[in-house]
Amino acid sequence: MTAAGEVANESASAQASPSSSSQPPKGFLGRSRTFAGVSPAAIGTAWLWLSIIVLLPLAAITVQSFDNGWSGFWDAVTTKNALDAIGITVLVSVVAAAINVVFGTIIAWVLVRDDFRGKGFVNAIIDLPFALPTIVASLVLLSLYGPNSPVAIHLSATKPALIVALTFVTLPFVVRQVQPVLIELDTDVEEAAAVLGANNGIIFRKIVLPALLPAILTGAGLAFTRAIGEFGSVVLIGGNIPGKTQVASQYIQQQIEIDEPVNAAAISVVLLLIAFVALLVLRIVGRRQTKREELDR
Repeated sequence: MTAAGEVANESASAQASPSSSSQPPKGFLGRSRTFAGVSPAAIGTAWLWLSIIVLLPLAAITVQSFDNGWSGFWDAVTTKNALDAIGITVLVSVVAAAINVVFGTIIAWVLVRDDFRGKGFVNAIIDLPFALPTIVASLVLLSLYGPNSPVAIHLSATKPALIVALTFVTLPFVVRQVQPVLIELDTDVEEAAAVLGANNGIIFRKIVLPALLPAILTGAGLAFTRAIGEFGSVVLIGGNIPGKTQVASQYIQQQIEIDEPVNAAAISVVLLLIAFVALLVLRIVGRRQTKREELDR
């Protein structure tokens, strides 16, 4: 066999056999170091931790809420003060979430699409409500909008005070959900629409908003569910007036103080159900919107 034939045979055999570079890297004892799947031990560990941290506490408080039976549970959640607290909580939480949907989206848009001096500072303080103890937020708001307000705005012990406090602590949820989607959003379609004569309003409503809607809904759901359980930011500025500014978390604390833990557990279960339903509905709507967007493409 000639040298040329040997080279050709070697080349063919090299092409026929898988290249060593295409093999996944081998780790200790020759095991693959790729993570294409999750081992049963990892799945079991995840479920165990989830059960200890989330499922068991939820099950415990649910069981406690029915210590007096179904009638006891129903009586606990249908008293006038309980219904007032739940109603006020849902109302101010919805308003706070709606405000943050609008202004949180605007802030995310400005941070992504505009360059200005102090942008890094603004981007950093968005997360301040996450780091700041909520009781401190309530104290700051009380000093700003309380009886001795330096700006002559007196909101203490009113529903607007609750809304301001909840808006403050839930703003990052919307901004941080919308911001990454805006960063990844392809601007070529927007530019093409502008070339064809579409104005900014049409471009936003027809192109940008449908793409952002799932993230906006997720942020709204997270903001709402955080707001209905908020305590620290409203404890000072809210006033805790039954039937007027007392929210569900304050009502729960009141029931604990008067030694009615079953009533407190019952209201807690109602809040959990409200949060679960809200997140479920918004997630379903968001998924449908995402599928609609994929079909339109």
